[in-house]
Amino acid sequence: MKVRQIEINNFRGISAGTVVFQQHTLLVGGNNIGKSTVCEALELVLGPERLYRRPVIDEHDFHHGEYMDASNAPLEIRIRAILTDLSEEQKRRFFQHLRRWNDSDLSFIDEDSEGLQNADDEESTWALPVIFIGRYDPEEDDFIGDTFFDHPQEVQDELDEEERAKLGKSRASFTRVHKRYCGFVYLRALRTGSRALSMQRGSLLDTILRLGGEGSTEMWSQALDSLKGLNPAIGEIEQLKSIRENIRTRLGKFVNLAPGDESASFFASELTREHLREVVRLFVATQPSNHPVPFTKQGTGSINLLVFALLTIIADLKEEQSVIFVMEEPEIALPPHTQRRVTKFVLKQMGQSIVTSHSPYVIEEFDPENVVILSRDGEAFAGAPIDITSVKPKTYRSQRRQFAESILSRAVFVLEGQTELVAVYAVSSALENFHEGYSHIDLAGVSLFNAGNDREAPKFGPIFKALGKRVYGMRDKPNAPDPTDAGENMKSFDKFWESPELGIEQILITQLPTAVLRRFMDEVIQRDDYPATYPYVANQVTEGELPALVAKVLKARKGDNFGFGYTGTLIEQCRSESELPAFIRDALLFIDKQLREEAELNHDGEDTPSQAEDNDIEG
Repeated sequence: MKVRQIEINNFRGISAGTVVFQQHTLLVGGNNIGKSTVCEALELVLGPERLYRRPVIDEHDFHHGEYMDASNAPLEIRIRAILTDLSEEQKRRFFQHLRRWNDSDLSFIDEDSEGLQNADDEESTWALPVIFIGRYDPEEDDFIGDTFFDHPQEVQDELDEEERAKLGKSRASFTRVHKRYCGFVYLRALRTGSRALSMQRGSLLDTILRLGGEGSTEMWSQALDSLKGLNPAIGEIEQLKSIRENIRTRLGKFVNLAPGDESASFFASELTREHLREVVRLFVATQPSNHPVPFTKQGTGSINLLVFALLTIIADLKEEQSVIFVMEEPEIALPPHTQRRVTKFVLKQMGQSIVTSHSPYVIEEFDPENVVILSRDGEAFAGAPIDITSVKPKTYRSQRRQFAESILSRAVFVLEGQTELVAVYAVSSALENFHEGYSHIDLAGVSLFNAGNDREAPKFGPIFKALGKRVYGMRDKPNAPDPTDAGENMKSFDKFWESPELGIEQILITQLPTAVLRRFMDEVIQRDDYPATYPYVANQVTEGELPALVAKVLKARKGDNFGFGYTGTLIEQCRSESELPAFIRDALLFIDKQLREEAELNHDGEDTPSQAEDNDIEG
């Protein structure tokens, strides 16, 4: 079984929206876009224990906190999930609630007047629709919520007034027992690991206990009886015994106590299963101390690996590939190598995984067709897989790390090579010092993408546009004719700059003042890695000879790293904004201005400006 689609209405920051899931899904989007809200919505409709928390929902779970309309009628939270890929056992158990589903159109066949004719088409399959409904109950002055099997709308239309007033109307309840057949596991952000490794409901240990078979109910009663019957009892400890007798004597003067020594006693807990869940702790002994201590006293690395070990147990206890596993931001507590290891395991062993992350170590494990972009357009919220027709698998695999970082970004700036990346980064750092109000590309959320060469740069426009990003591009004048689709690809960019110069070195030496070139040579001639084939003596090189010499030095050290590159050192010699290379400087200022205006519009609640109006190529 897997979640194919979820429809969310009036829940937290989402007024209305639909998210489409794949077999494995990476949910990506900016901060506060709604990733955690989607995970919480899934738990409300599928989590076996979620509805047993009190309260189930509260005022803040309603969109804008509004749970009554203008006429004082309760507003409803509705979360509808469509479950597909059911096992034979699940089909038998839920057969009376199943509906035929067209997986290509993402719609129920019975909702189309001519749909029944296509009930046996290849795209058609059985699906189970379930729904959570929550609202405020004025009579009880409380919030109520429950989950139900969902049915076609015409069934609801035939209800009488009393049935319409019920929370689920005529819908049958989708109970905790039913939910357990779905295999839903929700691992919240591992901020400390404390809850994930506790015995609280919904924790990893509790999940293992529930999946482990029969006997969990008796386990708690047996544990409580054992605590009550400790021999010697807690109260028999000499110091406590004295206090107990003193309390019984004094209290007996005011309260009619039961006869016997047990009228006042000490026990190891409150002797309820919920209290035991709170206080029972897993102890672990590791080398070299070999002394058992609560898991919370272990090192962070040990806790993280313990979480991973529990995940493997859950996968083993469930049938092969039958778990719907939701995991939030594993990078919060897991180091990079463990992030990658956990993600690989989840993708291999879980029937369906739904993951949110800001970590490239997690993101790069997902194939492009499994990336679902969450987006907002005013009040509308949506999440859909990226258009993989624009992203060739071979291209994605070869540039996997760069794509992972770009997915996390607000915008992507495609450049033709490493030297260009160094130059753009250095100019952005300089603008941060020289230009008041300018935001460095790092702070603005712009990812620099190395296309490899000038001919490759245009093709990444459609790719990043398919990822829902603002995308900018820059390259030198090409050394050879472009592919036939280059011009069309360039139209996908929000802005594409093309230099009239052949090579980044020519841009720099023609747009930087002579004083900057001179300061650069005075600096690098002292370095151990200076190319000895280009000797330099300050008073022997004229202003006319200087640019050609600088170009040769730059080419000799082309592609050096950010920290030690000659290109970066050259730009560091600029002492004002006017000295910076105009081609790069003006492009960065344009990007900064456009992103700033977009942020201001979004802050005011207006729609994002049309990107098409800025789609042009600058020479």
